[in-house]
Amino acid sequence: MIRPYQQMNILLHPTYFPTIATFVAITKANKVVLEIHDNYQKQTYRNRCYIYAANGKLQLSVPVIFSQKNRQKYSEVKIANDYKWQDNHLKTLESAYRTSPFYEFYIDDLQPLFTETFETILDFNLRCFEVICECLQLEVDISKTESFKKETKDLKDYRGLVNAKKENIILLDPYTQVFYSKHGYINNLSILDLLFNEGTNAISYLESQDLI
Repeated sequence: MIRPYQQMNILLHPTYFPTIATFVAITKANKVVLEIHDNYQKQTYRNRCYIYAANGKLQLSVPVIFSQKNRQKYSEVKIANDYKWQDNHLKTLESAYRTSPFYEFYIDDLQPLFTETFETILDFNLRCFEVICECLQLEVDISKTESFKKETKDLKDYRGLVNAKKENIILLDPYTQVFYSKHGYINNLSILDLLFNEGTNAISYLESQDLI
């Protein structure tokens, strides 16, 4: 549950199973505004996330139909559904997390995301966000932008969290991870890693973290 004394309103990009840092920001917010009117950019979390697999950090990418030559709205970028990426991602998650404490508890809620067809990456990411909030039992006041604005007013701008290259700037407290004994703690992975490993303790963990 969001603490009643927190009044911060934040602005975020919807991403593919967002990072833990993103959900740290969300748990400390009174209201979350999702940016849906920006231009799509490659090399970001918009179509990728990172999980902890047997060989260490592993990237899962949703294939999209996008050309760098012409600016394209995030909301218009289509998923390349000719590839069997959903089956692949689901099997990869099972391989990585089937021995985690809460995999069986949550996988039935997540599985429809890998069987239903989504036309655009934004629509898919918005649905992923909804499902994760439901799994966390996180009550969030959510709205969407009506237009793109470079500068924000009355909103804490966390759109920079979409940038995968800045992930090491945010240091979070370690928690138990399935392959910790092999590769050590891996920081700021997808929220899925925290969910499968910490389950009902995930919210307490998120609320205890700070973004610097």
